[in-house]
Amino acid sequence: MTTKRPFPSKHAAFTALLLGALTWVGMPQAHAAGEVKAVATFSILGDLVRQVGGERVDLTVLVGVGGDSHVFQPSPRQARDVGQAQVLFSNGLGYESWVQRLVKAANFKGRHVVASLGIEPLKAASSDAHGHGHATAAVDPHAWQDVGNVKRYVKNIADGLCAVDAAACPEYRRNEQAYQSQLDQLDAEVRAAWDVVPSAQRKVLTSHDAFAYYAQAYKVRFLAAQGTSTSAEATAQGVARLTRQIKAEQIRALFVENISNPRLIEQIGRETGVKPAGALFSDSLTQPDGPAPDYVALMRQNTRALVAAIQGAAR
Repeated sequence: MTTKRPFPSKHAAFTALLLGALTWVGMPQAHAAGEVKAVATFSILGDLVRQVGGERVDLTVLVGVGGDSHVFQPSPRQARDVGQAQVLFSNGLGYESWVQRLVKAANFKGRHVVASLGIEPLKAASSDAHGHGHATAAVDPHAWQDVGNVKRYVKNIADGLCAVDAAACPEYRRNEQAYQSQLDQLDAEVRAAWDVVPSAQRKVLTSHDAFAYYAQAYKVRFLAAQGTSTSAEATAQGVARLTRQIKAEQIRALFVENISNPRLIEQIGRETGVKPAGALFSDSLTQPDGPAPDYVALMRQNTRALVAAIQGAAR
């Protein structure tokens, strides 16, 4: 009888790397007064933590700007950061498939806050480019693409910070309420931007299926060349089917994403005669001098780009 391994073999390198980091990692260390040692798994979530925590939180972000959380492999130094943290913020919904192994290997003893807790997830269906109709994952993890969901993220973040730093809870709540007001304004802006676009024209093709929550919230139809994870591969048969659909439905807005290889979209553009309209920001922020240095800027930039591309094609 074959002995069952604790992890699938494809994770062997990951596990060995993190176990090697255990000599660096101990119990959470004492921190300076008024400073909470926190870790967020990726850049968009890190921005939300900063909005609520302000200067009181010493934050480490594991997957930095331009990084792809779907295929991320933590380093020993990052395992040490997690092991020493008082609070870890993750997205949940299966987005960080590596996070539980990291928590175990890092001997994390702090509070783990799943920012998406309480959100009604969407089912993750395979894209047309995959050539099959069944789900590739249980749920779609990209819940932050709906501003209404991010309001829940922010509440969960504030709750988590209050749990580990009760003395500063009034400050966290003030920051939370101020940012919730910004999110209400952002949601209204996005809806107003789409009001001028007829429903029949709201069709977009993107690199991978990261915009289902945006689609549902703002009534836009997205097709994707990959599934909900960038680790999925598009099939030639699926791409051909998608190309036919683009031509049949006269979809004129094609976008790559800032974490994706542009070659697939460029190929589809050549085969359909539609020039890609630029980049969308799905799973990552940009550097501070870029067009999406924070969550609010990301949503505004994506919305402007999408509406402009569709309106330009409709002329």
